[in-house]
Amino acid sequence: MTKLKAVITGVHGYLPEYRLTNEELSTMVDTSDEWIMQRIGIKERRILKEKGKATSDMGAEAVKGLLKKTGTNPEDIDLIIVSTVTPDMLFPSTANLITHKAGLKNAWGFDLLAACSGFLFGLETANRFVTSGQYKKVILVGADMMSTITDYSDRTICPLFGDAASAVLLEPTKDENIGILDHSLFVDGSGGEHLNLKAGGSLNPASHETVDKKWHYTHQDGKAVFKVAVSYMADVSVDVMKRNNLSPEDNLWLVPHQANMRIIEAVARRMGLAKEKVMVNIQKYGNTTAATIPLCLWEWEDQLKKGDDLILTAFGGGYTWGAIYLKWAY
Repeated sequence: MTKLKAVITGVHGYLPEYRLTNEELSTMVDTSDEWIMQRIGIKERRILKEKGKATSDMGAEAVKGLLKKTGTNPEDIDLIIVSTVTPDMLFPSTANLITHKAGLKNAWGFDLLAACSGFLFGLETANRFVTSGQYKKVILVGADMMSTITDYSDRTICPLFGDAASAVLLEPTKDENIGILDHSLFVDGSGGEHLNLKAGGSLNPASHETVDKKWHYTHQDGKAVFKVAVSYMADVSVDVMKRNNLSPEDNLWLVPHQANMRIIEAVARRMGLAKEKVMVNIQKYGNTTAATIPLCLWEWEDQLKKGDDLILTAFGGGYTWGAIYLKWAY
């Protein structure tokens, strides 16, 4: 009996219109285009500035675009998973709100929080639902409104992040030549001191003190995170390559999380991949957390062919990291 696999059958993104450039940032904080480009590789990032709009609105637009693109009836969606660290609110879940806004009347869903590795963790979760045989159409959304948890007076943080959403449709297949084939995912809570959002949860509920201390903004020890991110993303990507007998000579693509250009380049070097086989859009959008990897898939899908090998890899706060190997379906 042929085993079911999950395949990505469509991808669609949503980007806010407003572009926050390095030049504009330099009027807000002591930084410059040269400083940002040398250390991070980001030229501009998108920011959702419409009053009353939030992560669910971006996610809903990505989902509606995906449904239209794939010719899928909203009522045929069984499940939606939303990877995000910037939910509209703690409850109802962002997945719940997106089902309403996108008309997914027969779907249930939930949010998944794994920081910048959120799309990978969500993809393997969705994979399991599809390969169970019970779910025919599952949507995974990676969406974050990072501008809401970014301190624009901190020059080490504010150049990094942007807002965006992207959604993929997963369906079952028995085709041996496509689908999600392998994964390697990890967590290490000891890294929480280096990359976190201290307030807003049960440990440090919102108060005058937490606001005054700026604990509702992203905290990052840049040097500590950079060192570990390079090592962990490269190690896990090379490991997945080796155990699946992949080599740089194959038609292999790297789809890395877009956090820092130097990290992306270091991982590609370890894998032995040429520059043209690495998906990079960090210069345009910055780090959109759970949205970075599916945004790359959205931008590069016209260059991909059925059966192409892709390794998706990420590293995120707290720490989370991993890689997924799949063969492209269309």
